[in-house]
Formats: sequence, structure tokens, C-alpha cells
Amino acid sequence: MKHFTIKPLLLTALLGLGLHAQAALNVMACEPEWATLVKELGGDKVNVSSATTALQDPHHIEARPSLIARVRNADMLVCTGMELEIGWLPVLVRQSGNARLAEGAPANFEAGRYITPLGVPARLDRSEGDVHAQGNPHIQQDPRNIGKIAVALAARLAQLDAANAGLYQQRLQSFSARWMAAIQKWEQQAQPLKGVAVVSHHKNMGYLWAWLGLREVGTLEPKPGVEPSIGHLSELKAQLARQPAKLVVRAAYEDTRASQWLSDQARIPAVALPFTVGGNDKSTDLFGLFDSTVALLLEAAR
Repeated sequence: MKHFTIKPLLLTALLGLGLHAQAALNVMACEPEWATLVKELGGDKVNVSSATTALQDPHHIEARPSLIARVRNADMLVCTGMELEIGWLPVLVRQSGNARLAEGAPANFEAGRYITPLGVPARLDRSEGDVHAQGNPHIQQDPRNIGKIAVALAARLAQLDAANAGLYQQRLQSFSARWMAAIQKWEQQAQPLKGVAVVSHHKNMGYLWAWLGLREVGTLEPKPGVEPSIGHLSELKAQLARQPAKLVVRAAYEDTRASQWLSDQARIPAVALPFTVGGNDKSTDLFGLFDSTVALLLEAAR
């Protein structure tokens, strides 16, 4: 009888292959909402982190060495697209040397491709401020968009990790059922908000207003991406004397000073919305994000 032995180095290599086959998919998300959605769909089959937090402006992120290293080790990239990350994501991908994450590759998932965009400009004119050619990229503000994106994201996870395709589909079905029930609850709760006039800090709440039926009658920024000036704020105050608003709204990452000034001058409540997962202590997941958003708006609009 012949006896076969496996050399230590070969044994180590075989074990490594086995471990790799069972390893979780390393996913790098650009924003917290997509990191949370990946975890909802992937469970323990994914390791996921976000390049940004709810207290950072997703337009303006520094391509730090630590982020480059995380992109280098990622199996999948999940971002909004629609030019939201155009100022920093291409630098991260290029410097990481991770060709799998190139634009258009299966491992590069852009959530914005799966929704109907709002605010697509009729013409591009950079003198009008920070204008996005593909429309308003802050698509996570409408939970119906998240439901659509979840379907596409689960399919992409299954494509990249076929061994766990069944699990991704099961988790999608569970999430979708809970999500649709939650949307119905939020819409019922938010009925009193229909037609309420609001002032926003930046043109980043359009999907939220369209979903809940609020009316944006002004913005603190004179043009998208241009800091509020005292001249513009004074004009806005005069406008509100003729066309009142019930509240002034900002995202958690935006400076408080302009909204507080208008709140004091126009005698309307200022409210900070979480905007994404982690924006306040109640927004620990996607469900908490909209629970908190609807509750804050209702309280401020009383």
C-alpha cells in the first residue's frame, strides 16, 4: 500500500484556498445607507464598511491612505453614483490599483442606476452652482428608492458570490416585506405633512419632499453648494413674510448657523434631520432613519 504525504507548505496553501472559499465578501460602501443595506441583504456573508459618516458631506471627502487601503482590499464597491462621489471616488479607485472596481465592472455597483432621478437639469450651467448632470443624487431620502435598489443589489451580490445566492434572495424577501410594511406606516403617520412649506439648507431633500408631499419654498444656499450669505438670508426672511414656511430644515452634517438665524428671525422651528444612517442616536439602521425623520418633521410642524 502506498502512503501519500502532503508537504507543510502545500497543506498551508490548500487550507488557505478553503478559507478563501468560505470568506465573507469584503464590501466598501461610499455612504452609510448602502453599507447598512448591504448588511441587511448579506448578513454574515459580508464584511462591510462605509467611506463616509452621516456627519460628513458626501460631496467632499479626502482620499486618505486608510480609505485607499480599504478600497484595495475590497471585493465590491457600492456607491450612489450620479456624480455624488466624483470629486474623490475615482482617486481612491485609481490609487488602490484594484481593477475589479473599475467603473462599469460587475463589482462596482451604482445605486443611482436603479431609480428615476429628480432634478435632472435641462441644461448644464456651472454658474448655477453645484449642478449634477444626472439629477439629484440624494436618492436615499425616499424609502421607495431603497426598496428598488435592494432588489438590484441582492442580484449583484448573488452574481459575485454565487455560492450564497439563495441566502441573498431569502434575506431580500424578508427585508422587502418588512420595508413595504414600514413605508405604509410612515406614509400614514406623515399625512399631516402634506402641503407643509419648508426651507431647506441645500437642494438635498427633494426626494423626501416628493415622497411626503412637502413644499420647498426656499433654500439657505443661494445656489447649490454656495455658502449662505447674510444678503441672501435677509432676502429669504423678507420672502417668508409674504410666503410663510412652517420650518427650516438641514441635514445632520450641515452647519447650524444659517438655519438657526432664519429660525430666530422668521420665528419658525429649525430641525436637523438625520439624512442617513447614523445622523442621530435613533437612526441606527434604515428603519430607524425614517422613523426618526418622520417623527422630527411631525414634531416641528405642529
